Amino acid sequence: MQNNTLKEPDESRLLLSRFSHEIRNPISLINSELQMIEETHPEVASYRYWNDIMDNLEYTKILLNNLSEYNNADRLMPRKTDFHRYLSSLISSIRPTCEYLGIALDVQIPDTLPAIFIDQVKLKQALLNLLRNASEAVSLPGGKISFHVVLQEGYIHISIKDNGCGIAGNQLDQIFQPFVTFKENGTGLGLAITRQIIQAHGGSIQVESTPGQGSEFHILLPETFPG
Repeated sequence: MQNNTLKEPDESRLLLSRFSHEIRNPISLINSELQMIEETHPEVASYRYWNDIMDNLEYTKILLNNLSEYNNADRLMPRKTDFHRYLSSLISSIRPTCEYLGIALDVQIPDTLPAIFIDQVKLKQALLNLLRNASEAVSLPGGKISFHVVLQEGYIHISIKDNGCGIAGNQLDQIFQPFVTFKENGTGLGLAITRQIIQAHGGSIQVESTPGQGSEFHILLPETFPG
C-alpha cells in the first residue's frame, strides 16, 4: 500500500492572479464574438470543427475559473456550524446520484460532532470534489464509497474511501500539485484547490492508495478554528 503525506509546493499566487485576469478579458470577448457569429450566420454550426472550437473555449473558461478558485482557496468566511447537520446535508445531496449510478454509500457521521467554525461553501467544494473523484474511480455498477467521521484528540477525522482503480505510486507525489492531472480532460487544479481549502482551515490531508483496489483520503480538521 502506498502512503503519502503531501507537502505544499512553491507557487506564485500573484503570477496566477495576473495571468487569470489578463486572459479572462480576451476570452470573454472571443466567446461573445463567436456567439454573435453563430446567431447571425447559423450555418457555421455545421462546420466540422465548430463544436471543437466551442468545446475548447469552454474548457479554457473552466480552467480560468479554477485558477481563480485556486488563488482564493485560503480566503475563508468562517461561520459556526452544526457539523453533524452540515455533513449529513452534504451526503444527502449526493445520495440520489450514487443510487442512480449503482454506487453503494457507507456513511458514518456521529451525532456527537461539535459545532465548529468553517467556510461552509469552500469546505463543501473540497469534500464534494473528493467524493466526485471517488465516484469517477469506481466501476459502475458495483462501486462502493465510504464516508466515515470520527473525533480524534481535538480533531475531526474524515475518511473518504473507494474501491476504484487506485492511484499509481509514482503519481501520489504529484496529485495535489497544481496543473498536474492524470484525467483525460482534467485541469489539474481540483485536488490542489481541495488541499488549499483544508489547510486554510488549519487541517491536513493524506492519501493511501493501492492500484486496482482503491484509494482512501484522510482529512483532519481542528475543532478550534486557527487564529
